[in-house]
Amino acid sequence: MVTGASSGIGRGVAVELARRGARLGLVARRRETLLEIAAEIESFGGLAVALPGDVRDANAVEAAADRFRERFGVIDVLIANAGIGSTNDAAELRAGEVAGVINVNLIGAANSVAAVIPDMVAKGHGQLVVISSLAAYRGLPKSAAYCASKAAVSAFFESLRLDLQPRGIDVTIIHPGFIKTPLTAGRHAQMPFLMELDVAVGKILRAIEKKKKSYAFPWQLASVVRAGMIMPTSLYDWISRRNSFRE
Repeated sequence: MVTGASSGIGRGVAVELARRGARLGLVARRRETLLEIAAEIESFGGLAVALPGDVRDANAVEAAADRFRERFGVIDVLIANAGIGSTNDAAELRAGEVAGVINVNLIGAANSVAAVIPDMVAKGHGQLVVISSLAAYRGLPKSAAYCASKAAVSAFFESLRLDLQPRGIDVTIIHPGFIKTPLTAGRHAQMPFLMELDVAVGKILRAIEKKKKSYAFPWQLASVVRAGMIMPTSLYDWISRRNSFRE
């Protein structure tokens, strides 16, 4: 089951998984788009069901999971991909926008896990995957809500891993850098090591198949970000203010 399956990483991952023989449940708000993707998958012999729903609504996600199980019998892997961005200078902070980002990126992922985890625990196997971001590691300029949401979702899934791995359930946290998707389209700020979607999808699927606990890419940007984690705060602030990735 893939959330945020109507575009970007979610769509790319879903289509490629179908090509590899997976049975797909496609979750997103845009019903017509999901039906188009399901038809595309079925055109090359794949199996997919469109499951329209808003990840912010726990009941809607649970209903989507139920429809998936009615069609295919079991959910082996959840890919919690649904997410939105936010670009605001802190001087223009709007509480409602922060709440909106948190509700999709964090609460939406939690709702998705809650919809699938009871069956996974009962069966003693399964895999939870979340698409986080390199922005989870430290705060970035004009990205307070987004960074906070991704830091929270990474910590959330790490806690899940500690609880669930002894029960036979694997947890994989993906931390991508910049990828050519609708989320990055139209931005003029420098995005170092910007990656084509198909390349990124290949890397993500390899990490999922290997059941990696955490995977950050591209390695060049991931190395820079990790270095930032151990920098003195004054040095990190100086560098970050001069290298904003937001307009």
